Amino acid sequence: MVDYPDLSQVRRVLVAKLRHHGDVLLTSPVFSVLKQRCPQAKIDAYIYVSSLPMLEGHGAIHEFILYDTNIKKSFFLKRCFYELKLLWKIYRKRYDLVVNLTEGDRGALVAFVSRASVRVGVDPERSGMWGKRFFYTHLAEKCHQIRHTVERDLDVVRHLGIFPTLEERELYFHIPEEAYVKAKELLHEGGIELPGGFVLIHPVSRWLFKCLPETTVAEVIRYLANRGAQVVLSASSDPLERQMNARIRALVPEVPIVDLGGRLSLKELGALIALSKLLICVDSVPLHLASALKAPVVVAFGPTSEITWAPWRNPFARVVKENLSCRPCYRPGCGGSHKSDCLETLSSKKLCEAIEDLHPTTYNLKSSPK
Repeated sequence: MVDYPDLSQVRRVLVAKLRHHGDVLLTSPVFSVLKQRCPQAKIDAYIYVSSLPMLEGHGAIHEFILYDTNIKKSFFLKRCFYELKLLWKIYRKRYDLVVNLTEGDRGALVAFVSRASVRVGVDPERSGMWGKRFFYTHLAEKCHQIRHTVERDLDVVRHLGIFPTLEERELYFHIPEEAYVKAKELLHEGGIELPGGFVLIHPVSRWLFKCLPETTVAEVIRYLANRGAQVVLSASSDPLERQMNARIRALVPEVPIVDLGGRLSLKELGALIALSKLLICVDSVPLHLASALKAPVVVAFGPTSEITWAPWRNPFARVVKENLSCRPCYRPGCGGSHKSDCLETLSSKKLCEAIEDLHPTTYNLKSSPK
């Protein structure tokens, strides 16, 4: 018989997820479930500054405690002062429950410093700082099987005796009205009026070895243009991502393309996905935004797992992949080459068939040529 902690008297909760954008968005059900089961509690989120847009506007979150990763570039004493000030802030909050959704050292230290009577985290096994397993009162077993990231995060709260229903596992992403306004303005500048049949392609990723070959993306763009679709490209402000978009445009000079690379905030990107008829992307944050918004999406997977990072509870999603024995490998390209054969050999035909499978009338596109 498992001895679950009594959460009836919990008044202050801190949930830590020090990871990047997509990982943080996938934690949104954790906050919803905790608020549902502990309605009396104020729930705070401890995340990176850069990840704030992923949870900002979530109704279950009371306050954000933000860690600025840029501090790592500062000199030693300044870093120490910053870390101590942040720990002092958490110490003074007097949390009753701390949930660390990763096995990382920083989250474990925060749990220990908080003095919370219940501190739960992922069993670090033998990784990271020595002895940090003793910083917790409860340890959730780490799942070594392939399992979706949302469920891995929910496993931590399951260890507290909280078992979410299927309906409680939905992602949530808040888009403010001003983000929709800005997205529509950018589309108007590019000559795209709504309602329309534009398709959004986000061909890039923080890790470029997860990207499709530019020639493959160009072939998909030609297919869409022949079907009467207007094409919009997006990317972050990273110069490498914007350069990739420029090279793709150069491969299809005959197709008018609106390139919004570097011009969108994360909230505006979400608005653009919601306004589009279809998103085409690789394993990157737009995929998870589409899941939260239940937007039609075709996603290509290469060296990462289409189970661990799959579209979550999105009936309008299609996954395209090559069934190679070596994937998922999570390597930066085959043999460290920064080129992944599982993506290099993935044909544009497979992507176009997935687009077709999502029913062409959904996108206001012309029928396929006979």
